[in-house]
Amino acid sequence: MKPVIEVHNMVKKFGDFVANDNLTFSVNQGEIFGFLGANGAGKTTAMKILCGLSKPSSGVIKVAGFDVYKQTEQIKRNIGYMSQRFSLYNDLTVRENFRFYGGIYGLSGRQIKDQTDKLLSRLGIIQSADKVLRDIPLGWKQKLAFSVAVMHKPTIVFLDEPTGGVDPVTRRQFWELIYESANEGITVFVTTHYMDEAEYCERVSIMVDGRIEALDSPDQLKKTYKSASMNEVFLKLARAPKVVI
Repeated sequence: MKPVIEVHNMVKKFGDFVANDNLTFSVNQGEIFGFLGANGAGKTTAMKILCGLSKPSSGVIKVAGFDVYKQTEQIKRNIGYMSQRFSLYNDLTVRENFRFYGGIYGLSGRQIKDQTDKLLSRLGIIQSADKVLRDIPLGWKQKLAFSVAVMHKPTIVFLDEPTGGVDPVTRRQFWELIYESANEGITVFVTTHYMDEAEYCERVSIMVDGRIEALDSPDQLKKTYKSASMNEVFLKLARAPKVVI
């Protein structure tokens, strides 16, 4: 499979502080890639660079075939993004949110209508298209936000802790949407604090103190670290004694 994210020796410094310390990894087309780490591990910094929102201090990084130093606008046009904070507008209807973001993504009026109808039908809530978003339950809002993030059929969709605050049933339904998008060829790059969700990814990287300490499939990571779950793997890496040189 063709890599759609290629990162070689990426470093990001803030003064003397190294937020990302020589990260090297790649993500393939249609892959569900988990990007894990404790708060402060450097995940958000790396994601901002990959989304074209921040420049690295050094390294060679391409996203959807574009260079993060020189082609950030092309990157932004080829990705979708859903933040951990809800990103749609509560005072607009469901359909108006789709129309607004579809316009930002450069879709035509016909494309916006077709994609809106298709995605709302897939969710089974087309009857709620004209409801104001504040009247929609949180779980449905999260699924709508994901649908908006992929309505322009991006090469990659970045999901920053997308299931925070929703119940386990809704989380599982949300992951079904992720699988469907991956099956359509969209690469899914996801951060999460729920270690059971790491099991749903094809490969997982775990960051500790700005470095990637482990990268493999969930099953292989559990074998390597002799653990029964990804939660155990994560705790072993995150709580490992620090070596002081």
